[in-house]
Amino acid sequence: MSDLGSEELEEEGENDLGEYEGERNEAGERHGHGKARLPNGDIYEGNYEHGKRHGQGIYKFKNGARYIGEYVRNQKHGQGTFIYPDGSRYEGEWADDLRHGHGMYYYINNDTYTGEWFAHQRHGQGTYFYAETGSKYVGTWVNGQQEGAAELIHLNHRYQGKFLNKNPVGPGKYVFDIGCEQHGEYRLTDVERGEEEEEEETLITVIPKWKATKITELALWTPTLPQEQPAADRPGQEEAPGAEGGGEMVEEVQPLTDVSEGELESTRPGDEEGDASREDREEFQYDSLDQGNISFEEEEGRQSELLE
Repeated sequence: MSDLGSEELEEEGENDLGEYEGERNEAGERHGHGKARLPNGDIYEGNYEHGKRHGQGIYKFKNGARYIGEYVRNQKHGQGTFIYPDGSRYEGEWADDLRHGHGMYYYINNDTYTGEWFAHQRHGQGTYFYAETGSKYVGTWVNGQQEGAAELIHLNHRYQGKFLNKNPVGPGKYVFDIGCEQHGEYRLTDVERGEEEEEEETLITVIPKWKATKITELALWTPTLPQEQPAADRPGQEEAPGAEGGGEMVEEVQPLTDVSEGELESTRPGDEEGDASREDREEFQYDSLDQGNISFEEEEGRQSELLE
């Protein structure tokens, strides 16, 4: 179900309260524990205070949706779980009838979002898991969109950089499990629709394109990490104490272009540097991210070429 939530679902009206069985106060108001059947077919069972749903309760909508949690003066407020008619559900904090605070949303395609919410939208720090591909976005959100510093983690590599309106933008890097990093930049490219849609207003589609610049050894994911010197320029790398008896030459360190699988901690390159160095300037097409179903097949296939 969409993130619009339950505001379109009817709740108990002020003037027509339907049937009620339960406790009342001296003024005849619903007060304490009770059960109400509303004229629209919805059912509420839980606590009341001065005629309002207040405290713990269960609200069952006639369309199959239901809310189990806390109320404050007829509004969902506090901890609660909302199960939508399509089977998706939200578990977490509410404020003034809206998802607000920390919570987890389970989508019908088995995707999940865990993190902060603001006024019914994903907002703040959060993690979105894509069930189909096993990938996940870990980073910041603004008004429901992926925006800010984040890490997009795939099965055998990850992308670290910034996002804007669900798209990666600016400098970033791909980190591969075989033990190397590809640095580069995402540049936004405008693409117009074809002539077949002349009758409609011309729309511009923004597509981010990846421009690779270099491949290096692994580095810590730390924003303040100083830039490392090339391996050949480091002090102490040109000469090394000779073995007993002297005269033994030290192996020369070559510039790093790739690292063989299984040697993640090694600072020396492997012998298989050809494939990565030939493709380090290849452009990649990055598909825009979606809130629900999203395919990383094209992007994953291109990244896999680097690993072969």
